[in-house]
Amino acid sequence: MSLPSPDSSSFSEVEELRLSRNQQYSLRLYVANRSHLSLFAIEQLKSLCEEHLSEGYELELIDIYQQPELAEQERIFATPTLIKKLPLPEQKLIGDLSDTEKVATYLDLI
Repeated sequence: MSLPSPDSSSFSEVEELRLSRNQQYSLRLYVANRSHLSLFAIEQLKSLCEEHLSEGYELELIDIYQQPELAEQERIFATPTLIKKLPLPEQKLIGDLSDTEKVATYLDLI
């Protein structure tokens, strides 16, 4: 699936992206609409998951403007925010995910 450009009229393509592969890892990425930062974070995380989590993962993307109640429930104050739901313990990582080594360490991949 290709990511929509920031100029696209709909964010729904990205918002509804949900990948499942035996779901050993469950991740949520909160983004703000179709900003360049959000699209970059999505691309970085998706690439990292494809490379390191072939054993199984679920990636759910949530636009805080489309689903503000979820953002409030999870206490999301900045985007992008990555939440690792599984495996436990649940953890949050805030930022653009450009430091792939940091993200991989956060996900216990290295």
